[in-house]
Amino acid sequence: MLQKLPLSISSFYKIRTNGYLYVDKTNYVYDLITGHGNYFLSRPRRFGKSLLVSTLKEALEGNKELFDGLWIADSDYQWPKHAVIHLDFSEFGNQTPQYFLEGMLNAFKLSGQYHGVVADLSSDSVSIV
Repeated sequence: MLQKLPLSISSFYKIRTNGYLYVDKTNYVYDLITGHGNYFLSRPRRFGKSLLVSTLKEALEGNKELFDGLWIADSDYQWPKHAVIHLDFSEFGNQTPQYFLEGMLNAFKLSGQYHGVVADLSSDSVSIV
């Protein structure tokens, strides 16, 4: 049976839970997570950056069940849970710099609430409580 192609879907969770085709590149995810150093992820538009970031997020949050049948599931990766802040700058709006900043600060605030961190964020100052 042919699997559906994940056209315009950049969510690892959606691809894996809805039966879409996924080309296993989790050996590279493993290398990024367990390696040392800094990485700059650069690819042309529409070449999978968002899907890679989504895959990293799910692995770092310890969602092992999503990786059943993939390379990383059979590796020595221990699946520790990490708090992940995933910001999608395209969701902030760009009408003005202030509008963008407010969108970004709101995203940080929501992410903090999700992870149990109270943050007092304003465009003038940022403090973590």
